[in-house]
Amino acid sequence: MMNRCGLITVQKEPVPLQSIEVELEVRDHVATVVSTLKYQNKEDKPVEAVFVFPLPGDAAVCHFSAVIGQKEIVAEVKEKQEAREEYDDALSSGQQAFLLEESEQSPDIFSMKVGGLAPGESASIRLEYVTELAVQADDGLRFCLPAVLNPRYQPQGRNTSASVQVFSVPASLVPYTLCFCGRLFSPRPICKVESSCSLEPLQYLNTDQTQATVKLAAGHKFDRDVELVIYYKDAHQPTAVVEAGQTSAETGTLMGDPVVMVSLYPEFPQSVMSSVASCGEFVFLLDRSGSMDCSTSNSREQETRISSARDTLLLLLKSLPMGCYFNIYSFGSSYEHIFPQSVEYSEKSMEEALKKVKGMEADLGGTEILEPLKHIYSQRCIPSQPRQLFVFTDGEVGNTKEVLDVVKKNSGSHRCFSFGIGEGASSALINGLAKEGGGHAQFITGTDRMQPKVIQSLRFALQPAVEDISVTWGLPKGLSVTVLSPPITSIFQGQRSLIYGQLTGQSSEATEGSVTVKYSLAGRPSQNQLHFSLKPAEDTGLTVHRLAARTLIRSLEMEDRDEMGETDGGIKEKVVQLSVQSGVSSSFTAFIAVNKDNNETIQGPLVRRDIPVASECHFSKYNHRFDFDKFSVSHMDALHQDHAKIFVELCVEEVETPQQTPRDPLLQLVSLQKASGCWILDPDLAAALGKTSEEVEKSKPVTSEVWATILALIWLHGFKMDAKEEWELLAMKAASWLSPCVPESVDAGNALLGCSLQKDALML
Repeated sequence: MMNRCGLITVQKEPVPLQSIEVELEVRDHVATVVSTLKYQNKEDKPVEAVFVFPLPGDAAVCHFSAVIGQKEIVAEVKEKQEAREEYDDALSSGQQAFLLEESEQSPDIFSMKVGGLAPGESASIRLEYVTELAVQADDGLRFCLPAVLNPRYQPQGRNTSASVQVFSVPASLVPYTLCFCGRLFSPRPICKVESSCSLEPLQYLNTDQTQATVKLAAGHKFDRDVELVIYYKDAHQPTAVVEAGQTSAETGTLMGDPVVMVSLYPEFPQSVMSSVASCGEFVFLLDRSGSMDCSTSNSREQETRISSARDTLLLLLKSLPMGCYFNIYSFGSSYEHIFPQSVEYSEKSMEEALKKVKGMEADLGGTEILEPLKHIYSQRCIPSQPRQLFVFTDGEVGNTKEVLDVVKKNSGSHRCFSFGIGEGASSALINGLAKEGGGHAQFITGTDRMQPKVIQSLRFALQPAVEDISVTWGLPKGLSVTVLSPPITSIFQGQRSLIYGQLTGQSSEATEGSVTVKYSLAGRPSQNQLHFSLKPAEDTGLTVHRLAARTLIRSLEMEDRDEMGETDGGIKEKVVQLSVQSGVSSSFTAFIAVNKDNNETIQGPLVRRDIPVASECHFSKYNHRFDFDKFSVSHMDALHQDHAKIFVELCVEEVETPQQTPRDPLLQLVSLQKASGCWILDPDLAAALGKTSEEVEKSKPVTSEVWATILALIWLHGFKMDAKEEWELLAMKAASWLSPCVPESVDAGNALLGCSLQKDALML
């Protein structure tokens, strides 16, 4: 068996990365992350260390430098091929060089090369990026420091020569350590911080609790993504920040002019929000690749991703409104659909779908998501039934940009809600699907339950579609604004919309500006307005400018891509120019640093050392079937076959025969509900309620179906309030099915089940 003490390479040689220290600073909803990577070459020959690692997909990498001894070398941003050639030339002439570049396939994968590390020499690499924090459906702000990078599946027949090769090992074998600490600053009190990892208690730095520090608990292993969810009081307050331009930059350029970042939280009238839509075409697209057989968390006892997805589909199907249409697709190396085209939601169609869902396993091989998406978009939309697409995937694909191109081209015909399942899900893919599809993204990691997050997104999908969105600015005479963000295509109740604008000109008049978002909601004109100070904020550095540059770079990169994925030359030139000017990474540029002052040239050929990154096991736990088809395409070049064999042995080493666990009582009750919303009085319902058939029948004061439905509602409200967000929509459907019932029925139900609920509490 392999030694687990850090001798990771197949040749049993040491990996030169010793530790990663991460400092996080969060100001309101923007995070600045500084990572310091410490390298040491303990070998007797010079090495080139290659580290391929994940970052948030929308991060703006804005600084890269190296410290060798007492000397700091700061990298420059250059066109990618030029940077690569400069790196190669430096190494061939015996100089030290450092290269950082973004993957051309996916903006959440970076590769770092530390070239020319002499025997016994140490280097400290500093990497800095800024990123917006995504707002979850429960109003928490999500920060994720990715640690897990699973091999990205390359579609069959595609050229994989340019794809990034990931050297990954089971998380327990990662040889370097992680130290992580964060400082939080907010204009509003910080209520709490939750995490997928163990944290030390939150330390407040002032009495009004607007500043705090957070640290990982001692003993944390770098075996999972570090996820923080930050909750502020009154999180839905709109804000605007104006940041002064860079004094050394030319006026009229993005970096030389002031930039405003506006954060809006539209609030819809209560009269509109209380009316849930009863129409729509709901298309569910489920990943059934081999990796979906992994556990949903780090605990072996937890359910698998595919079983959690099946339970979620049950809740979704029970929560759909009568009168809508639906279909379910599943995909792996190929794809399947339950119906040839979307069908009307009825008892018959729902039961047929649930029967198929029950038999779904993670047995379809790879992760070919593009073809089923194309097939869905090729289906004609149903008049007066807006299409809502729900995508469930662990997000391990190598053609992210191609997938997002297709979603963007079809953004006018649907809204896309995406769910990243498990550690290592690609943030670029999950966030990109929702952004390009005008929907909402959620991540299910650690011990998260999938069901409440998905039902929260269903609520968004059932909100009335917002149409005719426009943004207007009110600025003093002499000032104008150039909007840098793509147009807002979707608005959801309480969800943030971010807008970046470059301010040009000068004005001696008013010191206040305004921005107004106008839209049509349920046929009625609505608007939200924010007034803001034009005085530049202090202590922002160039964070807002860099985020604005990153937003504009991403928009340009998505423009004018043809069917082959080739980018227009003029667009590339604009991106390179903006990336170099702003110092922010792009897919067409790279950071390059060369130590030209090194007095001694590196002697002898460099030995390449691939640094491993944590990866989850891609295997079927219950039949010991390793998914080599998926693994080999993107991965086998980077690992020798004997190392892959060790990897498989480690994966299956401790597999146990799965135990049949009793079904969740909530899901048991939900599974008995009819499409119309009612329940039937039968022995299965009695058992789900914890009663005998005789007990249930004996006290029946009304017709069987009404009585069964009242009992189900009382049981949900009386015993499952902790999971209310999961069942509330299907309970609303049940309440609307019930004709006005006499209070005696509720009283009788309370007496039978030992509850004391009022009629109003049951939404009757």
